[in-house]
Amino acid sequence: MEITEIFTKKNRLLLSAMVSTDFKLRYQQSVLGHLWSVLKPLLLFSVMYVVFIRFLRFGADVPHFAVSLLLGTILWNFFNETTTGGMMSIVGHGDLLRKIHFSKYVVVVASSMSALINFGFNFVVVIIFALVNGVRPSWSNLLIIPIVIELYILGLGIAFFLAAIYVNLRDLNPIWEVVMQAGFYATPIIYPISMISSRAGSYGPLMAKLDLMLNPMAQIIQDARHVLISPANPTLWQWESNFFLACWPVLFTLIIFVGGISYFTAKSQYFAELI
Repeated sequence: MEITEIFTKKNRLLLSAMVSTDFKLRYQQSVLGHLWSVLKPLLLFSVMYVVFIRFLRFGADVPHFAVSLLLGTILWNFFNETTTGGMMSIVGHGDLLRKIHFSKYVVVVASSMSALINFGFNFVVVIIFALVNGVRPSWSNLLIIPIVIELYILGLGIAFFLAAIYVNLRDLNPIWEVVMQAGFYATPIIYPISMISSRAGSYGPLMAKLDLMLNPMAQIIQDARHVLISPANPTLWQWESNFFLACWPVLFTLIIFVGGISYFTAKSQYFAELI
């Protein structure tokens, strides 16, 4: 089964229906409804803003760091929602998979598309917050588009891995929660990357560079801050002159995506027997 099957008319219609249904049911019985899509990251941002910016003074040397914090938060939330939702998507649609024959890729992609819609709402809030805080728009802001595409590919690739593993290993959910929590603090979201380079002694610059090279989310968030908020946010391209090393996070993301699809394809033939 090839992932290109998802583009058949039947699968496209099913994908559209699944995304629409998931979006409608997400906050169906809550009082504020889909406003929670925006309120949840804003409330989290408010807590982090008070603790890390007002009290601990993180990012005092970075222009518009409050905007950077909000942007990093919604990018991470999108990654978290894509991977976690994708992980449980196959098991959650077990009855449908047993009754109807269709491309199993649709289930994972539908979950990621739902997360992408939420991200779109949150991104509008970031743009408004940035303009209010004096961030000047420029044509370079359009570079955020390939960065978001890279983020989506990364999240979807990992989601394919997790979805296939979760069918056999239901303990993966709490394990992944711990991994995501550790990843959140290992990624420069609540602190600027400059804090690593300045507070880790003589190895600081090397550690900051390695963080950007080995952690695609660090590279994505830092690049997004650079093109959308301020060039004062350094990127791996500025720190690494070797073209291959500077491109490594993007290549790593593509490897994860292709590997995730390949693993999912190999395991998908056994899903109906296990869910």
